[in-house]
Amino acid sequence: MTARAAPECLLRALSHTIVGQRGTVEALVLALISDGHVLLEGPPGLAKTLACRSLAAALNGDFKRIQFTPDLLPADIVGTRIFDQRDARFSTVLGPIFANVVLADEINRAPAKVQSALLEAMQERQVTIGPQTHALPSPFIVLATMNPLDADGTYALPIAQLDRFLLKVTLDFPAADEERLILERFAVDHTELVSGAATLDDVRAWRRQAREIYVDEKIKRYIVDIVMATRRAGPNGSRNASLIEYGASPRATLALAFVARAKALLAGRDFVLPDDVRSVALLILRHRIGLSQRAAIDGADPEDIVQGLIASVGAP
Repeated sequence: MTARAAPECLLRALSHTIVGQRGTVEALVLALISDGHVLLEGPPGLAKTLACRSLAAALNGDFKRIQFTPDLLPADIVGTRIFDQRDARFSTVLGPIFANVVLADEINRAPAKVQSALLEAMQERQVTIGPQTHALPSPFIVLATMNPLDADGTYALPIAQLDRFLLKVTLDFPAADEERLILERFAVDHTELVSGAATLDDVRAWRRQAREIYVDEKIKRYIVDIVMATRRAGPNGSRNASLIEYGASPRATLALAFVARAKALLAGRDFVLPDDVRSVALLILRHRIGLSQRAAIDGADPEDIVQGLIASVGAP
């Protein structure tokens, strides 16, 4: 089946609602094509929630929002079984995880037990409730938000869960001209979300097209070299002495290949370039590399460390 709409149609629909934030909008589309999930980190008021709602509206897909709080229970996410006294049997009530686009708002405000309820859904695309396993809709994407400015009452995400996120996007405040455009667009009138820019069938077709994009052997070696550099950072395999505690997992290697293919598809090519890999490497690696206490003591910028690792690997 051939896609009715191109991925650029979805990009334009999101850009109509989201002012600036071109990198964020593109990351959402790349993750959707690559069948992965996105972690959005940034201060309040930067349209993180609006971006998620806009993505669902543009696809005419089901959208559910889960507000993570300290008293949230796993059943509040995946669903539960309820005993029906009239029929004398248990019935299953599905939770809000059953949607095409799921917004996990402030995911780090719930304890690890609740966060782990997402792991099966994010990795296996299914949820087990009691004795039954239920498949999630396709496409299915989790968009989780975090606020880095308020750490009170938050819990660190487990490493295993961070690794389940295909991309991590960091957002910053808009430039002055972008903020003026936000004022003109939203302060006077309500901007309707663009709907129907593409369909769920289009997304499935894009994914098939992306899997057919050619990745040369040199590009594959380049991808592996970048990931290996995070595990033996330093000119002589020394670990960049003391700055990195652990490197990226093999899941990062696969993610680089998947997202580079999606990047090539957005560019209208049927082959991957080194620039495709390099342009998405930071999104994939920034949350998969653990920094040591020495890095924190020295005040090292995690972004600079990851960028340095990527730049240290020669492109083919």
